[in-house]
Amino acid sequence: MVLTNGNEIFNNARKGKYAVGAFNINDLEWTRGILAAAQETNTPILVQTSMGAAKYMGGYELCLHLVQDTIKSMGITVPVVMHLDHGNYEAAKECIEVGYNSVMFDGHDLPFDENLEKTKEIVKLAHAKGMSVEAEVGSIGGTEDGITGAGELADVEEAKTLAATGVDYLAVGIGNIHGVYPENWQGLNFDRLQELAAEISTPLVLHGGSGIPKEQIVKAISMGISKVNVNTELQLSFAKATREYIEAGHDQDVNAKGYDPRKLLAPGTKAITDTTKERIEWFGTPSI
Repeated sequence: MVLTNGNEIFNNARKGKYAVGAFNINDLEWTRGILAAAQETNTPILVQTSMGAAKYMGGYELCLHLVQDTIKSMGITVPVVMHLDHGNYEAAKECIEVGYNSVMFDGHDLPFDENLEKTKEIVKLAHAKGMSVEAEVGSIGGTEDGITGAGELADVEEAKTLAATGVDYLAVGIGNIHGVYPENWQGLNFDRLQELAAEISTPLVLHGGSGIPKEQIVKAISMGISKVNVNTELQLSFAKATREYIEAGHDQDVNAKGYDPRKLLAPGTKAITDTTKERIEWFGTPSI
């Protein structure tokens, strides 16, 4: 299966009242684990890199080739979207040039007029190459690649204006945050989501999907959320499985080879697959 943009996938999700998962990768093991889950469930999936993860892995072009070559080597047949997560203006342009299938330009920290104009430019550049674009309105709480948001609610009029630029999906702030949710978190603001969904036909995106109770995610999807981002949950499951493996004394090879990274990373990779499959079930993504 060749990589594809997300337009048809997410438009169908909005119409069908289900969501497609967007899962961050950080290395080969994460890539294999996420793709395995998509193949085993026979569902489309979005694989994404943050700016920080791409820098760690060696750059956007390397990340693209890593995903492409892994799809080929694993015999993946389900649709896969290669996406830039929370990219600034320069990162979005670079990923368009490199050949990603989809980019997120996150201009929420800019004055709205500047966010709007740069979003228009990214849409123009991406659409000329058949790529899809995600924009953001209303700050998502928490920190992502050094940008901290307070968890603002998306302004409905601003959301309508951004949607009118022709973006293919729109990330909205409805009380969601990145990272681990605090104990005093008030939950998603469904009143604001209802207002947004009533005014905007563009597929809506829920960032910070890790840590939100299943019933809230399911309700948000029924109201118009078509893409759910998951990263922290994968980090936690990978770390837990790896830690348990080490604590059980399995990190040393009995044949005196010493540290074996393939054995050490295998439990974490399986945990990535299992967590991704669980979230796919939550999102109601239908088999293809």
